[in-house]
Amino acid sequence: MDITYDTEYYAHGTPAERWERARLFFDAKEYTAAARVLAGLVEEVPEQTGPRLLLARAYYHSAQLGRAETELRTIVERDPVEQYARLMLGRTLERQGRHAEAGPHLRIASAFAGDFAEA
Repeated sequence: MDITYDTEYYAHGTPAERWERARLFFDAKEYTAAARVLAGLVEEVPEQTGPRLLLARAYYHSAQLGRAETELRTIVERDPVEQYARLMLGRTLERQGRHAEAGPHLRIASAFAGDFAEA
């Protein structure tokens, strides 16, 4: 396949059209394709949490855990109370066998969700 054509396909359209295309790929469990669309979108609108979070989820589901971690850490750094990003970061770290690092993120996510452990 021609790489230029391939790149143009994933970058084609307005940001709203690419967002919709990425969501369609994600919903169809085509996580790698969703990530390819979302990576360009996140580059274009880095301040928006939604595309970055969906990109992290696409990376997570396609076993690109290092990339998922990078995106999730960016979100948590910008918005420390983003509950779902904390949860996903904890799960991503767990999936990499980094349980000690995952624990604080999972506890914070639980607290934000109102799930407090019994004393």
